[in-house]
Amino acid sequence: MSATSVGSVASVGTSTAGTSTAGTSSETDGSGSDTATSGPMTTDPTTGPTTTDPTTGPTTTDPTTTDPTEGTTDGTTTGGFCMEGEVVCEDGVAKVCDGEGGWSSEEACDNECADGLGCVLCIPDSGQCVGDVAQKCTPEGDAWVDNETCDGIQGVTCDPDLGQCTGACASGNIGLSYIGCDYYPTVTQQLDPYTNGTQYAVAVANTTDVAAKVTITKGDQNLVEDMVPPGDVKVIPLPWTELALGTGPTKIVTDGSYRLRSDQPVTVFQYNPLAANVTNDASLMLPVNAWRGDYVVAAWPHWLSYPGFYSVTAAEDNTQVTVTARGGGVPTQGGAGVDGQGNGVVTLNEGDVLQVVTAASGDLTGTIVNADKPIQVLGGHDCTQVPIGTSACDHLEESMFPTEALATEYIVVPPVQVPNDQLEKAQVVRVIAASDDTTLTFEPDQPVNKVLANAGDFVEIVSTTAKFKVSSDKKILVAQYMVGQSAGFGTSDPAMLVAVATEQYRTDYLFHAPTGWSANYVDIIAPEGALVKVDDADVNGFAAIGATGFSLAHVKLSNNGNGNHTVSSDKKVGISVYGVLNYGSYWYSGGLDLKLIPL
Repeated sequence: MSATSVGSVASVGTSTAGTSTAGTSSETDGSGSDTATSGPMTTDPTTGPTTTDPTTGPTTTDPTTTDPTEGTTDGTTTGGFCMEGEVVCEDGVAKVCDGEGGWSSEEACDNECADGLGCVLCIPDSGQCVGDVAQKCTPEGDAWVDNETCDGIQGVTCDPDLGQCTGACASGNIGLSYIGCDYYPTVTQQLDPYTNGTQYAVAVANTTDVAAKVTITKGDQNLVEDMVPPGDVKVIPLPWTELALGTGPTKIVTDGSYRLRSDQPVTVFQYNPLAANVTNDASLMLPVNAWRGDYVVAAWPHWLSYPGFYSVTAAEDNTQVTVTARGGGVPTQGGAGVDGQGNGVVTLNEGDVLQVVTAASGDLTGTIVNADKPIQVLGGHDCTQVPIGTSACDHLEESMFPTEALATEYIVVPPVQVPNDQLEKAQVVRVIAASDDTTLTFEPDQPVNKVLANAGDFVEIVSTTAKFKVSSDKKILVAQYMVGQSAGFGTSDPAMLVAVATEQYRTDYLFHAPTGWSANYVDIIAPEGALVKVDDADVNGFAAIGATGFSLAHVKLSNNGNGNHTVSSDKKVGISVYGVLNYGSYWYSGGLDLKLIPL
């Protein structure tokens, strides 16, 4: 009840006869006609003018039965409308109801008064600006806490009238997807000779109709400032870092990542390396606003002297990261607080990177990574065969999606092979449990174990061209690996993809496919009946994926342009993008939503 309502109720008197209006009573005669000669005139809005009954005279309050100040502390009454102990604010005064129509106590507040709480420092959930920091009042109203830093490089400022950050890149204006304004591109382990004469690079796609200013830093170094035209993609080469070199041990590299910020929402893909080569891969990067603190890793086994890896990047100082290897431990090159079984606790500051690498026979797949602040996780391999024993080796990498964004339904399809792209290329598929006691269902069925007892356990489907839906009763991560060229499925060597859950499909995508490859493709998984376009051209030839209700189209991309492409649909679809050449390939998810899905 508002303070104004309490005040208005308290001023209304009571009557012992008739209807009281401002202390007087009026009524009509028995016939219902107006009696113009019978005393003071009042107006009843429902019956028109009425008069006082001349036989009774004006109605008054009996002073012996009603005291207008009874039960109050200030000469007014609450009218009996608030419960005993309820706190009501009125003109900066916190009043406590006595439950009998009055106040049991009053207190003039030094700062603010909040109904239900009384005197507080600030109104709960209100905002204020302190420099470039937007602060929010706690639910208890007892403190201001930092809510968001309004980053000028991202075109964001703090509005003192709203007490919050405003601008296209403010957190309230960008959803949970692969589109954002703040990224940490991170170089991953690569064969040393292939960093000579090649370039690591990022592709930045501007999803808006306004030019985007992009700034790239590394630690305190300002490296790049560039503009990306609206609806366009720009490729920006960057120097290799020490994270690409060597084969171990596990280490932390201070300021090991780049930081890429934009003043308009963009998407970012990284290429390791950019030029078409015999040991490549690419990763979709996730914006910081979509990072979370829990991940399960997909990687690949140690091969010869070449390690599998995962890397963890922090966006905030004093981020505590706990890593737990599958099954209690796997052979790992220890270092930086991680032991020889892949377990440990480390602390990272903003921009720092922890890179964990395998020892002989080790496989970091299924490692659980937890942090007390949001982090980015990439998984992959220096250079490996898929499956082991099938030449030749190639670099693997991909971004891991946070556990909060994982789901229980995925459609898994193989890529095409080249040069005969009417045929499909085999792959290895790993389905990894994010929780204990996870049960899998395949449609059509696949010949693997269906029960994963522990988080991090996985099943592997080897050298398959099957198309299927995998469902589970708890969240899972699905990783796909192209087989090597000598497996007999056309040109190209291994590349890695993390599958997108059907719940995270989108209706529109903007992506980049470098034109230096022999062929580039986008694979589209669509619900039956979807109307899909690639670069504004209708996509036909969808083939049903069993009885799943989804269909697949492999679409070859033109290499005549600048490598920029779009997908649009009237229904939500999933896409993956890949390129191949003789003994080389890359593969990544073309985008996804990253909404939080309940466990």
